[in-house]
Amino acid sequence: MRWLVGWSSTAAGVSEIGAAGATGGDGETVHPVGSHLLWGDPDPLWAVGDWRPDEVRVVTVDAQTRIAVFGICGASDEQLRVGLLAARGGALRHLTAWPGAYTAVVQVGRRITVCGDLAGARPVFHTPWAGGTAYATAALPLADLIEANLDFGHLAALLAAPDVPAALHDSTPYEGVRRIPPGHALILRNGAREIAGYEPVASLAVAAPTADADSAVDGVRDALVEAVRARLSAPRHVPDIDPGPVPGMGPAERRAARGMPAPGIGADLSGGPASGTLALLAAGLPGRPGTVLGHGTGAGERLLAVTFNDLAVGGREAELQRAGTLAANPRLHHVVVTGGEETLPYAELDGPLTDEPGATLVTAARHRARLAAGSADHFTGYGARQVLDAHPARLADLLMDRKRRHLVRPVAALAKADGSVFVPARVYGAARRLARTPYRAGLEMLADRLMHQRFDEPGGAVGASLAALTWARPGPAARWLTGEALAEVSVRLQGATQRSGVGPGQHPGDFRARAALTRHASDLRVLEQAAEIRSQRLHAPFLDNQVVRACRALPEALRVQPGARAEILRTVLEGAGVSDLPPGWGAPSHASSAAATRTGLRVAADSLMSLFGTPLLAQAGLVEARVVRKALRGAAEGEPLPLDGLADLVSLELWLGRLLARRGTCWTGTPARARAVPGGIRGARGALASGG
Repeated sequence: MRWLVGWSSTAAGVSEIGAAGATGGDGETVHPVGSHLLWGDPDPLWAVGDWRPDEVRVVTVDAQTRIAVFGICGASDEQLRVGLLAARGGALRHLTAWPGAYTAVVQVGRRITVCGDLAGARPVFHTPWAGGTAYATAALPLADLIEANLDFGHLAALLAAPDVPAALHDSTPYEGVRRIPPGHALILRNGAREIAGYEPVASLAVAAPTADADSAVDGVRDALVEAVRARLSAPRHVPDIDPGPVPGMGPAERRAARGMPAPGIGADLSGGPASGTLALLAAGLPGRPGTVLGHGTGAGERLLAVTFNDLAVGGREAELQRAGTLAANPRLHHVVVTGGEETLPYAELDGPLTDEPGATLVTAARHRARLAAGSADHFTGYGARQVLDAHPARLADLLMDRKRRHLVRPVAALAKADGSVFVPARVYGAARRLARTPYRAGLEMLADRLMHQRFDEPGGAVGASLAALTWARPGPAARWLTGEALAEVSVRLQGATQRSGVGPGQHPGDFRARAALTRHASDLRVLEQAAEIRSQRLHAPFLDNQVVRACRALPEALRVQPGARAEILRTVLEGAGVSDLPPGWGAPSHASSAAATRTGLRVAADSLMSLFGTPLLAQAGLVEARVVRKALRGAAEGEPLPLDGLADLVSLELWLGRLLARRGTCWTGTPARARAVPGGIRGARGALASGG
């Protein structure tokens, strides 16, 4: 895991800072394990973990004016210097507008500014420490620093209402560690903190101005091309390209045997339009995308395109055929990775501890098998659905903007799928109710549903759309929580309605879409850590700031149309010179994913029953073990239960077990922190503390 950490303290709070660490007012000297000090003085900053040399840049104007950029950033050093000088006046948004995925930290005197991203894939956390504020791009190191307890209210909200920002607010799984919202920056002055938004949000009263469809799609194309180019043009440093002699093996076999990716550029290639778009864009840009700069090996001259073929499930023949047709491009080298029972969801319940819990923990082994066949820099299409598709609640936005005629095609598609003539009236009525419902009332209705445990929702595609036409709804795992846990989340929601300035200040569909994007980005961050391959970097350009902005400029009337995502990406490729796409390209393939999940539940039934024999979640009072075991058995036997809710439960149980089994800390410097104990990250409730 890679992260950055620093702090800003008052003069009285820190007495000594340097390469050896920092000494707080209590005489405790600490520094991060495996860190590299970027700057010291009163407000130190460290890079921690296996950052590549090209992923950490520091540009300095003078001793008290400098900027550090972590990640892939398409700005030149001169552009960073110009941006730094402009930031001295307080401007922040331009620091987030360069191509790539990065975190920028700016120091101007004793003012420190840390910019988060729009999606939430690169979050920023903070906590009070040593009379000031410590910050990092990971929450666990800060929890170690202050020896935090677990925040079970946050964990309950994560299960009961994961898509509701008011339920989670700025909390994390660790008490005292807070996160800044997407689209915001953390500003520290002599240890005092301020959180400022840098992205304008459209008012509820006035519709946001949108570009026409053609220019908006052109903007998406330009942003994607720049995002891909930023990765291709960055200097590559891949250590141990040939990891040493092994009898009877060539270099590629030796890399695979030692868990190392192939050098160069790769991408997922499947029937999904997003990953295929990135693969074709990367292969079509000028230059040799697979070549590792600085190495005269001649290896990887073509882009390595990876398709996952799940033999344990089947039913993906059409997708494989489309991928093979795309891979006929001479600039692509196609690799098909076959998976069996060992790569099914739930097949692997052991793994590394991630910074936070996430549903992708149950599929980490499946993703690792695919990524192990990829390249050192691997493109993925994660986030495309969230930034391009229309959340069902956007139908209410169209009504609020007096664009009723644009509802005709999406509602007709739902009616065709359901086969009922009553669908248009039901959908229109639900959209109209949402358009007339205040945000505060939406939170109060959700709090009431949780308190009285009302989770029944209509089924099918139409039912899912109707259920989503609300300001807030219960999470898929909420039905299995205890009444006490649900009441706790209900109280959190009721408290949110009492906060000053409650309300998102935007249309409900736009608000729900942004919340869904944040949750998806958080899950991707967990996946990156859980399925991490040595020396490999996953790139998700659809979550880059400039791509997210370009996608938000798409007119609602365009994105709500059936098949809009595939059409938008097809137009993007045509604009980039790629027009020969196979028939059926962009067809959805969710059925095989659901089948794999059910098969995985059935195969791993015994392991899951053992996991929930005496679960930590039950000791914490969040669930009853017998209720979860019954649900797992039912789902394995084919009962129509929400599979994503079960994944949330299993993932959180796995994460708690790994956290409490952990030994060591992210910090060194004193005998107390050198002890091989979990520190203060224990249960906030006596049952779990004694059981853990």
